[in-house]
Amino acid sequence: MTYTLNIIIKAPLSLCIEKFANSAHKTDWQRGLRYAEHLSGTPGELGSKMKLHFNVGKRRMELVKTITHKKLPYEWHATYTTDGMATIQENYFSSTPEDDTQWTCINELLPLNFKMRLMIGVMPKTFKDQTLQYMKDFKTFVETGTSVADAKT
Repeated sequence: MTYTLNIIIKAPLSLCIEKFANSAHKTDWQRGLRYAEHLSGTPGELGSKMKLHFNVGKRRMELVKTITHKKLPYEWHATYTTDGMATIQENYFSSTPEDDTQWTCINELLPLNFKMRLMIGVMPKTFKDQTLQYMKDFKTFVETGTSVADAKT
């Protein structure tokens, strides 16, 4: 399953990328993220790997993020893998004529087992909604400084 989401952030591209690329801010806009654990490579650089630890509702989830393409301030791509699912994510950033930032996020979900294939088929909106929530939380964090670090997931 592939889907694309767009959001306009009322802030210049340079500020958005500064916040997006700074790993210290990830918990401010990635709801449920407890911490990130460096696995390999130079943190934040092409090919680097991090294990992300999330609380999602009452369960814990771990994802391995691998940066696959980095051409900031305009492009940043990664793969996320977890038990049963791989996600290829492409992020594109551009300035609008109003000096705001447009963020386009393209996601391809690749189920690795029958259970995840079934989930994607039955609940495709859940995955889109989760991505959109992260994008909205990032927008709020950049525009107002409001963090979701202590928000319920």
